[in-house]
Amino acid sequence: MPRGVPKKDESGMRYTLFSMPPTITQKHISTTYLKNDSQTLWARNASRKNKAPPEEVPAAPQEPKGRRGGQVIVIHLGSRFLRVGKASDVNPITVPCVVAWKHKEAVSSPVFVEGISRPKKGRNTHVTADATDGNEYDVPLPADDPFEEKLASITVSLRDRMRFYKQRVTPNATSIARTFNEQFKPEIISEHNDPYRIDWLDSTCTENTFLLADPEKAGYLVRWPIYGSNFNTRDYASIQENLSDIDILIRHTLEEKMNVGPRDYKNYSAVLVIPDFYERAYVRELVNLILLTMGFKQLCVQQESLAATYGAGISNACVVDIGAKVTSIACVDEGMVISDSRISLNMGGDDITEFLYVALQRIGFPYRDMNLARSYDWRIMEDLKARLCTLAETDVALNLYDFVVRRPDRATEKYGLRAYDEVILAPMCLFEPRVIEFDRKRVGLRPSSLADVTEEIIEHAGDHVTQAMIISTQHLLTTTPNSRDQQNVPKDDGTVPMDVSQDGPTEVVDVDDDAKLNGQTQTTPRPSQMHTPVPNGFSIDVCFEASKLPLDVAIFNSARAAGGDEKIRKYLQAVLVIGGTALTQGIAHALESRLQAIATPLVPNMEKVQIIPPPKEVDRRVLVWKGAAVLGKMDGVSELWVTQTDWDILGMRGLKERCFYL
Repeated sequence: MPRGVPKKDESGMRYTLFSMPPTITQKHISTTYLKNDSQTLWARNASRKNKAPPEEVPAAPQEPKGRRGGQVIVIHLGSRFLRVGKASDVNPITVPCVVAWKHKEAVSSPVFVEGISRPKKGRNTHVTADATDGNEYDVPLPADDPFEEKLASITVSLRDRMRFYKQRVTPNATSIARTFNEQFKPEIISEHNDPYRIDWLDSTCTENTFLLADPEKAGYLVRWPIYGSNFNTRDYASIQENLSDIDILIRHTLEEKMNVGPRDYKNYSAVLVIPDFYERAYVRELVNLILLTMGFKQLCVQQESLAATYGAGISNACVVDIGAKVTSIACVDEGMVISDSRISLNMGGDDITEFLYVALQRIGFPYRDMNLARSYDWRIMEDLKARLCTLAETDVALNLYDFVVRRPDRATEKYGLRAYDEVILAPMCLFEPRVIEFDRKRVGLRPSSLADVTEEIIEHAGDHVTQAMIISTQHLLTTTPNSRDQQNVPKDDGTVPMDVSQDGPTEVVDVDDDAKLNGQTQTTPRPSQMHTPVPNGFSIDVCFEASKLPLDVAIFNSARAAGGDEKIRKYLQAVLVIGGTALTQGIAHALESRLQAIATPLVPNMEKVQIIPPPKEVDRRVLVWKGAAVLGKMDGVSELWVTQTDWDILGMRGLKERCFYL
């Protein structure tokens, strides 16, 4: 009988119902059960496979023609495009990430949400920005119109840079361009002379959503399942509807473009690229879709910034991914994304498109019937953005451009357009985001997960708010100081240059430490709001407030959160800019000069900021996909695979064992 258990008397009755627990055996205290890597589920499964007879070990599928990566499919979801392809392919298959569903009842397509404020209607919106008082660099400041005031402030910044680079301003350029555009008559192009004529689809065909002449009239509901770095919760009633459309997109692309049917999924592995700053619910649902619903053999999940460094062939960089809806910034150190350096800006290429449209409307855009809510009109403005926009001050001139308008049931028309500084003011909204209405952009969006749902993984403060975001919003927080933040504040002399060029004017104003790194120029410091700590709860929405930063300030704060002065110098000398907006002419010099102006007075011994180019003949838009494809062909990826059994048993805990960022 174990010690401590009361003995029974002769009558068989116990003296008490309470049983004394036996003493703990000492050998149980020092046990190593489930305390080392060799006792994990994967190690035990590998041991069983090694001990099994050769005939019981399942043979790995043979790759076609011996090409490594032929059995690995790389999936990269974006707001505008879905990129899918085998790891052995040179380039991915890019398809629009949009789905049109046929409805019997009358449907209304999602409302187009504008991120750029418009000039007030009923007023004279053609405010000239020409020179006054004999000074060609002066800009008149309008009154009683918030949009015109914001636009004038951006124009002042442009004029300052043109003055420093000794670029002349064309007198009356705005008036000349507006007069030409208002008097221009389009040229009609006959059908047989239009080699790029579009065959618009009717209600009986849905092969290409963009070719539907009028989706709403034809009874189609057009929706985009991804918005920024999360699901599009504005246009979808539930996450399952998002996943259904994503499933349709992936399956259709694999079957129609790659000849991979549903029966072949069990023979393929998948590499899923996720955003740097992600929600766990987003990752969980996509892994469920790929592993369980679609039935792929195994899965590897990787972040965008790390995949970009693989594609560029470097190990350390500050990756700036300018997407359609959001801009993601993160520092990568030796194959790992520094979690505290992640920051997401709520602006991207679509904001440049909208701002360009607004700027051209002010100078009498000749295509009067343009509506960005229509897909074909949006593509016209996207084409103009790709051909016209620049960030090089030397390209600012009164030039003549042309574009072609193709509309359903209309003849093809060719327009002429004259523009001056509108081509550089539009992309400058990345550095002067005051013109963007951030509050309007998040109307209708809702969280994709419930706050009370847990993933059985310990949550850290950096999962929701990173140190880079806290540094960026220190001037807005109202809490007591904390030593952690004070260690991340660079030493400086309390001044910051007003100009954003490398060797620009030396005009200096005194501002507080927090305001200078957040694009503020306040002359009155607020001691109670300086050097705020990292509390569990914040007085403001830190993520939302940090998403309003200018691009150059956000990059500096990301490098600042990665470490001290040495880390800042390290990452600012290796800035990798990717995404479709990275193709804008002159963006490298514009970003280098602005970062140099911020870093030189704040970081000791700061050398020249450098924007590193991608590998030769590699498109910046597919660099993330190519990096994930490189990872899928490496031998070390065998340690990162998560199988269906692992996911079924462990869930997100199993994914945590195979990655370093959960």
